[in-house]
Amino acid sequence: MNNYHYIVASLPAISRDWSFTDRDFSSFMEEITSQCSSKDITMIEFLEKGFKEENLNEEFYKEALSHRNRFVREYFTFDLNIRNAKVKYLNKALGRPAGKDVMNLGGEEFEESPRIEAVLKGSDILERERGIDDLMWAKIDELTTFDYFDIECILGFIAKLHIIDRWYTLDEQSGREMFKKLVDEVRGTFKGVEFDSENTTKTNK
Repeated sequence: MNNYHYIVASLPAISRDWSFTDRDFSSFMEEITSQCSSKDITMIEFLEKGFKEENLNEEFYKEALSHRNRFVREYFTFDLNIRNAKVKYLNKALGRPAGKDVMNLGGEEFEESPRIEAVLKGSDILERERGIDDLMWAKIDELTTFDYFDIECILGFIAKLHIIDRWYTLDEQSGREMFKKLVDEVRGTFKGVEFDSENTTKTNK
């Protein structure tokens, strides 16, 4: 018998403005996994792989997009679309071929393209990152609308907890470095590219 009712009932109601107090991300994860079956822990571990940049290659996304769990499939489909949008944005900013380093793994048209494009065009780096996370949060809500006491509800909570943890540990200075890190997400090396204090790009001659 699964402990979903007990697990979900023990978790706080979180929002985008929620913050950690006497407990951190790790303690929540320990509490959740201690009550999960081995089958569900395997599913959670796969979800966790998707929050580590070094794992986000084509092999991972192929596995995620064909995963037996609906939340995992749809969450990482959206995540891939967001990341591809970032790559396309950087390609345009840096004068690279439009499709370079984009992972085209099929699927339906990305309906949120206009929204993510509007976010990426923002001039403030932190607001741009918040905008992306707002889209991710809204997608999680959409994917778990009718999930109350099941593994999808728990997976959605964990995905949201990652967003909260990211901003909880982020200070102003590290936030201003995010634009540089966007380059790393393309999984390529741009030689001769610098970023000035106004958050714009320029190419060394």
